[in-house]
This record gives sequence, structure tokens and C-alpha cells, in this order.
Amino acid sequence: MVAAGDADQSSVAERLGIKPEMVVQEIGWDEDVDDDVRAAIEEQIGGDILDEDADEVIDVVLLWWREDDGDLGDALIDARGPLDEHGVIWVLTPKTGQPGHVEPSEIAEAVPAVGLAQTANISVGPNWIGTRLVSPKSKSKQR
Repeated sequence: MVAAGDADQSSVAERLGIKPEMVVQEIGWDEDVDDDVRAAIEEQIGGDILDEDADEVIDVVLLWWREDDGDLGDALIDARGPLDEHGVIWVLTPKTGQPGHVEPSEIAEAVPAVGLAQTANISVGPNWIGTRLVSPKSKSKQR
């Protein structure tokens, strides 16, 4: 039997759209990240989350981002580099009231400037919220 807390954490990988054998990269790791979320993702993919120095083509980037981490636009440009054309970036920020909280408007302003589109926001653990970013579909693909 799975405890309710374990079930919640294992489903976080599914809510993030992470499937078995996907290649997941993590940027911005620090002591404050949610290790339960990380463990659920590693269990779902059946391996380790790659660090920011990985050379592989990436399916999902987890960008842990805090108020004092610098320029979000620059970080998003760097995160896009190894991303598969259908890949997803999840910007994971501390929830309101948590140290390092990032105003949603900061994300909303940075996203279109780097050629991405924001598609969803979800709760990721007790202290973090995730914002899903993708490359917008080009007009030629919509025909």
C-alpha cells in the first residue's frame, strides 16, 4: 500500500508530463529544492536527472528559479539550448510567502521575449509552483 504522501509525490512526475525513459535536466539545484519531487521524477524516468552540464538532447528541463537568481530571460535562453524541439521547460519557483518567491509577472514578461509560450501552472510540492513553457507552434505547422 502506498501512503497518501507518496502517492501525491509520485503523481507529481505525471502532472509534469514526465514519462518513463524521458531525458530530464535540472538547472538551478540548491539545498532548498524539493527532494521528494526530484525522487518522484527519477523513479518515473528510471534513472538520474541530468545536471546543467549534460550534453544530451533534453525532453524536459526543470529550472529551479528564485528571486535573486539573476536574469530569468538569460536562464531560459540557456535552458532552450539542449531542448528537443517538442521539449518542455518547467520553471519551478517558491510559492508566495516562501523565501525567494518570484512574482508571476516576472515569468510572464520573460517568456515571450525568449520565444516561448506559457501553457500551465501547477503546484509542485508544498513549497514550489511550476510554470510550463513550450516553443509556440509555428504558423507553417498549423496549416
